[in-house]
Amino acid sequence: MTLLDNLSNIVNRFTQGGATEADVHEAYEKVATSIPTGTLANGLSHAFRSEDTPPFEQMLSGLYGQSNPEQKAGVLNQLLGSLGPGASSMLGTLGLGSLAGATAGNAITPQQAQSVSPEAIQTIARQAATKDPSIMDRAAGFYAQHPTLVKSIGAGALAVMMSRISKARA
Repeated sequence: MTLLDNLSNIVNRFTQGGATEADVHEAYEKVATSIPTGTLANGLSHAFRSEDTPPFEQMLSGLYGQSNPEQKAGVLNQLLGSLGPGASSMLGTLGLGSLAGATAGNAITPQQAQSVSPEAIQTIARQAATKDPSIMDRAAGFYAQHPTLVKSIGAGALAVMMSRISKARA
């Protein structure tokens, strides 16, 4: 049985209640190490947009909460870049006015990113996705470079993601 066959089998069993979350996580680990980053990003982007998964901002917030300071800064800078000039006022309303310099072309540092809560990231991500839906693709591309973190989106979202990967590679 090929990896793709096994992947399809696990996804089908999970959606029908016949595979455990551990089965999905194990299959994901095998897939994540054997496919190109772009393929993983495509699957994650699909999961971010799927009606069968939590909202993008909720999944991104969970990923952010598991990220190290450098990863937090990287994704936060992407989100703020999507917001453009409106980011400064949003940061102020979230009590993050000290980060407003990042909206003037200065990057958020890892130390600054540590002060941004996952709850604030949800608000920022929701606004960024409303203003620029392609942020979901960029966030997926960013996190696809860190496949170990992607496991934290949950078994259901992983199953949706792996289903997309399986169909795309078939």
